[in-house]
Amino acid sequence: MIYHPDGRVELADTSRIDASPLSNPDLAPVPIARRNWTTYNYAALWISMAHCIPTYMLASGLMAAGMNWKQALATILLGNTIVLVPILLNSHPGTKYGIPFPVFARAAYGTLGSNLPALMRALVACGWFGIQSWIGGEALHTFFSAIVPGWNDLLGPGFGGHSTTAWISFLLFWGLNVFIIYRGMDLLRKVENWAAPFVLVMTTVLLVWAVKKAHGLGPLLAQPGKFPTFREFFPIFIPSLTAMIGYWATLSLNMPDFTRFGRSQREQIVGQVVALPTTMSVFAAMGVLITSATVIIFGRAIWDPVQLVGQFKAPVVVAVSMFTAVVATLAVNIAANVVSPANDFANAFPRAIRFKTGGLITGIIGILMQPWRLLADPSGYIFQWLLGYSGGLGSIAGVLIADYWLVRRKELALEDLYLANGAYRYRAGWNWKAVLATVVGCVLAWIGLVVKPLAPLYSYAWFVGFFAAGLLYWALSAARAPARLRAAPAAGSP
Repeated sequence: MIYHPDGRVELADTSRIDASPLSNPDLAPVPIARRNWTTYNYAALWISMAHCIPTYMLASGLMAAGMNWKQALATILLGNTIVLVPILLNSHPGTKYGIPFPVFARAAYGTLGSNLPALMRALVACGWFGIQSWIGGEALHTFFSAIVPGWNDLLGPGFGGHSTTAWISFLLFWGLNVFIIYRGMDLLRKVENWAAPFVLVMTTVLLVWAVKKAHGLGPLLAQPGKFPTFREFFPIFIPSLTAMIGYWATLSLNMPDFTRFGRSQREQIVGQVVALPTTMSVFAAMGVLITSATVIIFGRAIWDPVQLVGQFKAPVVVAVSMFTAVVATLAVNIAANVVSPANDFANAFPRAIRFKTGGLITGIIGILMQPWRLLADPSGYIFQWLLGYSGGLGSIAGVLIADYWLVRRKELALEDLYLANGAYRYRAGWNWKAVLATVVGCVLAWIGLVVKPLAPLYSYAWFVGFFAAGLLYWALSAARAPARLRAAPAAGSP
């Protein structure tokens, strides 16, 4: 391995991994020359991912549960600040070694065992891909309705409570996502770079219009919560906080998919710290302010921006607004919900599945998961979907962080990650310590669903899974990595 003065590592000779059945060009370590993502790229990535319709509506579920707007926004800010910690910890190996998430997971779980966390992450991403694609399809449908007279009824009533043209809009948006994935990561980076400021500017314009039209901020800001004391507030706060962590628990695992392209650790850290908590909170706050104004303007609170824009009569206004929603949803969907599962499915069958094929598989599973049902109930979306999967992903994050930071002290045998008989083969390709720790973490996080006296554990699902799995794995590993992996690195290594 070649250790560069800035701490990044690359292989001097890649011939062995090029011939390995565990590698393909999409999974191979990124050469230093191609690691060109800057602070702005990472900030733009998070800004564009946060500027999406689910974030805009995030406070609505919390306020529907009884919080006032201040409590809802504080919960969102705290949750995103907490999840930033595992995001940054798991980002480090991506930048240092140029490896994607499923390859990084091989160090802890084994060359075959890495498919356990990778496919768990991939299935959640497929669900998210379906959700965002449905939302993007709704925006595209409204866009077409503004520019094509009679679009909604053009091809008949359809089925499942949605018109034929609504389903066509959904499939068109779905196809646009797949097209960009087939063009590769460079196009993705360009989309994120310009989508981030564009969506922020257009949402600001909508906020200014709403405040002026309502001659103020509206009644939602004066609406008291249902929990006057902290004792009453705490039982709803904890599951809500866990759900907010669950919102980005997916990215807390697979950020190496992006940080593998980073120019330096400092640039990826600064870009993420500056953008994630602030953008999530500000955009959610803009959703609250605009929705509050709609109570005065339209006589009711309209949380869904697609429905809000549907209230406008001017086709140009509707078209521009829906184009903005399409761009916002497209940016977050590809970055957050396609890149990781595409790599994860490729990791399962490196020689048969490439990144592009993995993206197509993600799209198909996303449809089969019927996202329109997940979005039918906002409270169910937060307290079942987000809260539920956070426990499983928290367990994986605990194992990965304990392995990389406590057991191996940031030192990996890069070439061995790609070799069938290398240091990470363990027993038949599986590290059963990691698997056991993950299973225990998941059981403890989810047991409250079936054992009522342990129900409080489910409210803390992400925390329970993270700490239980991480501590158990560390104990099983005796806080020691194999001797040759603990050897002193070459000069220039951090």
